[in-house]
Amino acid sequence: MTYENIKVETADGAITVVTLSRPAVLNALSYELKAELSVALDAVEADPEMRALIITGSGPKAFSAGADIHQMARFTPDEATRWQAQSEHIHWQLANLRVPTIGAMNGLAFGGGALVASCLDIRIGCELSRFRFLAAQYGRLNSTWSLPHLVGWARAKELLYTGRIVESDEAVQMGLLNKVVGTEQVLDAALDMARQIAKNVPGSVQQTKRLLNEDIGRSLREMYDAELDTVSNRLEMSPVAVGFQEFLGRKGYK
Repeated sequence: MTYENIKVETADGAITVVTLSRPAVLNALSYELKAELSVALDAVEADPEMRALIITGSGPKAFSAGADIHQMARFTPDEATRWQAQSEHIHWQLANLRVPTIGAMNGLAFGGGALVASCLDIRIGCELSRFRFLAAQYGRLNSTWSLPHLVGWARAKELLYTGRIVESDEAVQMGLLNKVVGTEQVLDAALDMARQIAKNVPGSVQQTKRLLNEDIGRSLREMYDAELDTVSNRLEMSPVAVGFQEFLGRKGYK
């Protein structure tokens, strides 16, 4: 497929890198951009060789400034309904993608951009990374399901109620960012992490992600039982001599 609003590349044959590519409007999330992103996510989901997904923004300022408000203001009621349905689909798609997802947060993530970031598994930022959850300012509501699991309930309430800006140093302290690197190193750092993930057994990584997502709201015993069920019935574990081949080789095992 030819994309006009995003750029899709593959690294090492196992990592998909998606760049939101509307720098003139700070990578605002238009209907067309999100439609293309959904197609790209479907392709990742369907490709057994893919091990990780990275999403970043183009230009020096923004991951994404959020929804394309100028476009939304022109929507007919039917178009607004389709927009809402599309948004609901893609956020769930992101949160539950088979492979781990990493945000290379090259700049600000406001409004819908912050929501997209909160749907990802891991976020790597820089001094330009800033977050702002703006829904309440516009009489809307989002991120109540995604943000608390990153920053805790009390902090999520604060950010969603106030809509204030969170700078990179605070974001890493509260869990919105996993780490902060230099501005020029954001994508490289995301690729390094994706490569670490890609080196591991994909079934183990992907089942771990599934369990972590499904464990939300379960009791401790239910989480434990779900892990035991996965080990017994869903995961094809490597023989010890294969899975630990490098370790055994260092120890002189024959």
